[in-house]
Amino acid sequence: MIDEMIRKGISLLKYVFIVSFLFFVQENRAQTPEQLKSWLPDLTGWTTDSEIEIFNPDNLFDRINGAAPLFIENNFREMTSMEYKKGNDYITIQAYRHATPEDAFGMYSSERSTDLTFLPIGGEGQGDDKNLYFFSGCIYVKMWTNSSDHLAESIRMIGKTLANKIDPAAGYPLIMAFFPQEGKLPYSETYVTSSYIGHEFLKSVYVVKYQTASGQSFQLFLVDGKTKEGAREALNAYYTFTKQPLDFMEGEMTIKDRYNGDIPAYWKGQYIIGAFNENGEAVAGVADYIKELADKL
Repeated sequence: MIDEMIRKGISLLKYVFIVSFLFFVQENRAQTPEQLKSWLPDLTGWTTDSEIEIFNPDNLFDRINGAAPLFIENNFREMTSMEYKKGNDYITIQAYRHATPEDAFGMYSSERSTDLTFLPIGGEGQGDDKNLYFFSGCIYVKMWTNSSDHLAESIRMIGKTLANKIDPAAGYPLIMAFFPQEGKLPYSETYVTSSYIGHEFLKSVYVVKYQTASGQSFQLFLVDGKTKEGAREALNAYYTFTKQPLDFMEGEMTIKDRYNGDIPAYWKGQYIIGAFNENGEAVAGVADYIKELADKL
């Protein structure tokens, strides 16, 4: 009886693994250039170019030149360029596929502009009459037109169609929901793949900007070390850089960063939570923000 239960249990695990694997494959196939092209909706009076251009980390410089390093830093994998055409007018769509949804979100958030209108497209979008930018799943999409016609509605329709096909449940990384709400600056959430505040050992960092009632600003950040040992290694590197004794333990700590000022922080398992002021100043009350985030993890 027990042997039969064990056998069935193993079979169930195999089934779950196979289903999960097939779902993973399907999700990755759903990001291929051909799939993206097939998802472009019809637009009255316009035709979609039969050709698509594909770029990878080796030749992305050929298309976007100086901007390529930032994309590659955000684990860029492939860019698909597609176009709608009507006479001499065009609508260009560039879909940048990254390794993870966090990387795509990080790339999008690094190019946010206060000059554009925020839109409910994908995980978040923004644009104007001629441009649209959004992220969905592992993909960051940039769209623009040279047309003098008012095409904002059409461009947004294309964007919503693509975003819903890529990931209908797109949104900020789930961990962002744990950050405190009080004093949070709108649309300040971001994700930094590496070299946060100039340190290459601070990787996979979730960041939100805040302003206190007294007018002081700071960034609340969370480093995901993936494992407790990964977090320890990051702290070892940081404490070595600051020339502090490597006798730290889980819980509250202060990292004496000679370039960024004293960094109040908290180590909890795989996570390092801290606060950073761009002027290197102490900010009253940040310990409460750090503790609130730590308590939710």
